[in-house]
Amino acid sequence: MPDPVRPFLRWRLAAAVALLAAVSAFAWRQWGPLPVSVARLERGPAVDAIYATGTVEPTVMLPLAPRVGGRLAERTVDEGATVRKGQVLARLDDADLAGSVDEQRARLDYSRSQHARAAALAARGFLSSGEAERTKAEMLAAEAALRRVRAQRDYMALLAPADGTIIRRDGEVGQYISPGQAVFVLACCAPLRVTAEIDEEDISRVRVGQPVVLKADALPGKVFDGSVAEITPKGDPVARSYRVRIALAAPGALQTGMTVDANLVVGRRENAILLPASAVQGNAVWIVEGERLRRRAIVPGIRSPQRIEVLQGLDGSERVVAQPGADLAQGRRVRVQAGPR
Repeated sequence: MPDPVRPFLRWRLAAAVALLAAVSAFAWRQWGPLPVSVARLERGPAVDAIYATGTVEPTVMLPLAPRVGGRLAERTVDEGATVRKGQVLARLDDADLAGSVDEQRARLDYSRSQHARAAALAARGFLSSGEAERTKAEMLAAEAALRRVRAQRDYMALLAPADGTIIRRDGEVGQYISPGQAVFVLACCAPLRVTAEIDEEDISRVRVGQPVVLKADALPGKVFDGSVAEITPKGDPVARSYRVRIALAAPGALQTGMTVDANLVVGRRENAILLPASAVQGNAVWIVEGERLRRRAIVPGIRSPQRIEVLQGLDGSERVVAQPGADLAQGRRVRVQAGPR
């Protein structure tokens, strides 16, 4: 007959082994070497910069609109076209005004002939001088009327006020254009610039002439230099920002409308001690000395999202825990594993 005690003992033995394994694993996690990744400090330039996003735009943008209303009869250029000063860009339908010009020209011809006849008769004494003056006044009025309708007809043609590039077109042939309604936007007269929004907390550190380093996602790997040209005196109370204009040293491949990342350089120190920003916890770092952890306070300097300058507390030879967790403790044993440098 099987002994009922033996299965019970085997079960208790298995449970004891499992408990011992769990206790051992817990003890290993608690007191065994903790795996950590370390990052050696580097030396290089520490740049104190104000980060902002901006947009490339022309320095001068002129909306071009007719003085009078009418149907758009012709458009000779489109977006991206390079134009010259005085070039006809579009015409409104001027059929009615063309008829008015012909009518006024005929009236002027008639009034001139009448005045010439009256002046000749007055000179011979067959007509009073007052009558001759009246015909002269009528002739002058006809000349003024002809100039007026010609000017109105000329207003139907939209001309380029300067050399430049058409960066926007809003009118379609056949569309009625109201007086003052922009048909084109002309970029002219000056190179491209960048307009950036600076947080109100940083605007006190921005100065005209300050160097700026720019990068565009559309042009990876390329860096553009610029400088602060203008700072708007009034901020946006809703966005809590100020608008800053940045002059480009050389626009290169930048194009109107591109978004750029702008770093306004406030200060720069060469040969600074740098470490990853992720390694700093409350102005302190964890250092691996032999196989033990040591917490050391530091005096940070220039900060960026990626790196932090160390002014005091480290000499550059230390191995610093790259990403310290909550389980680190003073004097705890660690095992260094591969990680970011």
